[in-house]
Amino acid sequence: MKVLIIGGGGREHALAFKIAMSPEIHKIYCAPGNAGIAALAECVAIDPEDISTLTDFAKKQAIDLTVVGPEGPLAAGIVDHFEKSGLRVFGPSKKAARIEGSKSFAKKLMTKYGIPTAQGKSFSNVEKAAAYIRKTGVPIVVKADGLAAGKGVMVCRTEAEAMAAVKLMLTDGGFGDAGKKVLIEECLTGEEASFIAFTDGGHVLPLPTSQDHKTIFDDDRGPNTGGMGAYSPAPVVTPALHQKIMDTIMLPTVKAMAAEGHPYKGVLYAGLMINGDQVRVVEFNARFGDPETQPLLMRMKSDIVEVMNAVIDGRLDQCAMEIDPRPAVCVVMASKGYPGSYPKGKSISGLEAAGRMKDVVVFHAGTAEQKGRIITSGGRVLGVTALGDTVRGAIATAYRAVAKIKWDGAYYRKDIGMKAIKRLKKPALVGIVMGSDSDYPVMKEAADVLEKFGVTFEITVASAHRTPARAMDFAANAASRGIKVIIAGAGHAAHLAGVLAAHTILPVIGVPIDSSALKGMDALLSTVQMPPGIPVATMAIGKSGARNAGILAVQMLALADPALAEKLETFKKEMAEAVEKKAAQLGK
Repeated sequence: MKVLIIGGGGREHALAFKIAMSPEIHKIYCAPGNAGIAALAECVAIDPEDISTLTDFAKKQAIDLTVVGPEGPLAAGIVDHFEKSGLRVFGPSKKAARIEGSKSFAKKLMTKYGIPTAQGKSFSNVEKAAAYIRKTGVPIVVKADGLAAGKGVMVCRTEAEAMAAVKLMLTDGGFGDAGKKVLIEECLTGEEASFIAFTDGGHVLPLPTSQDHKTIFDDDRGPNTGGMGAYSPAPVVTPALHQKIMDTIMLPTVKAMAAEGHPYKGVLYAGLMINGDQVRVVEFNARFGDPETQPLLMRMKSDIVEVMNAVIDGRLDQCAMEIDPRPAVCVVMASKGYPGSYPKGKSISGLEAAGRMKDVVVFHAGTAEQKGRIITSGGRVLGVTALGDTVRGAIATAYRAVAKIKWDGAYYRKDIGMKAIKRLKKPALVGIVMGSDSDYPVMKEAADVLEKFGVTFEITVASAHRTPARAMDFAANAASRGIKVIIAGAGHAAHLAGVLAAHTILPVIGVPIDSSALKGMDALLSTVQMPPGIPVATMAIGKSGARNAGILAVQMLALADPALAEKLETFKKEMAEAVEKKAAQLGK
């Protein structure tokens, strides 16, 4: 196959790196490419938004597959143009790409289909925008409606800041056509994460989770950039949250686009804000993220060309995603002055030394070749990416590679990946143990409750009968690992909770599971009938019991945690208010 990659940044270098691994490929072109991509592909000097010339080139070279990297050509309709010319192309249509190209379109879509997001409203009139800001209050977020290279978002702490942002976009033309309309929305709090998935318009195949670092300075300070680094996986996205994101955001969005008559095919990127068990969409992108693509494709073991062809043909359900379990970290090296003005043409040294390091790839973003030297040609210059057995190991390797690379004015953040380290340092307070992985749909209810209250937990499988040594070891060592409460769920002759309780002094909560012809009664009796001295707090059978197990665990922890106790009080009030609301509706 011959492949044409459109774009010339770090994302496109990562795509070339991964596409080149496919046994199907014998030639790669990249338009326009960069000095790093040139080692993998023939670079051609065509502007990514010169759709007509790109089409002619693809026809002339008999390109079998075109992969579109940046958002600009997608928003301009390059996929529609290529398809009309009989060319195979990976990416969403012009109408589907509006999910990124117009924040107003995306907001209306999410609101209409109940996809969780911030409340907001669009304006093209300064006075009406000002009235909305005064009515809503601050902090508030002002976004340019169109494409602004990741920089058209301003978090405003005061009304004056918000008005200045509105005037910059609507009056002063600070973001050109992208700022002719603004979206003003509530300021979400929590921790951000990126969720990127392939979709053929009906099926969704997710990549691992990742987290970007948007601002220029350490500790998330300073102006926004295109991204100063990323890592994968993002531990803020637990298995329970991952499923929730698929069920409430990714799949509903793909279905919504199809219902609107614009099936979405390509890569769908959801920028998320996570607060406890609440997940809301900050923005959608219609392509691979940059720099998230770099660590993601370092971890992806599946043939990306095979997946892309399955997307185009509508058979993504036939594909599986194979992932390297090792974490990956990307540190972006930028030119001094970025994201403002910056010099170009600085000679870069140390690239070969860094590239020789094991499990390291130096992806080029803003580079060019000049008289045999690699020089800087952009704001974000390199994405130094490393795999490691642990997140900490991947971070250390990436920064060792960074230290080998030099040029006058090189700048990079020193804290890429530290959020993952901090989160992973927190010990699990609750251990959820299942007799079988088939029990997960039930025990997920307990996990969801713990997520809601921000209680850290771990979840595993251990059978009282098939792996008794594993169950006993878990219980005996739980306290030393920081666990305070154990929740055990099992079906049939459910002795798991009792075995765990016999080998620990921690409180054990038992959840009987309906997995036999006896409708869970066998599991209930096996769990509740414990001998004197080996107590198990037994819940109801099934999902309601698992949910109550989560709540009881939180109540136990709240005895020594005033903040958790306050959350429980709020939870109780919310339950009461929900009942009152239902009663009022019935009384109408």
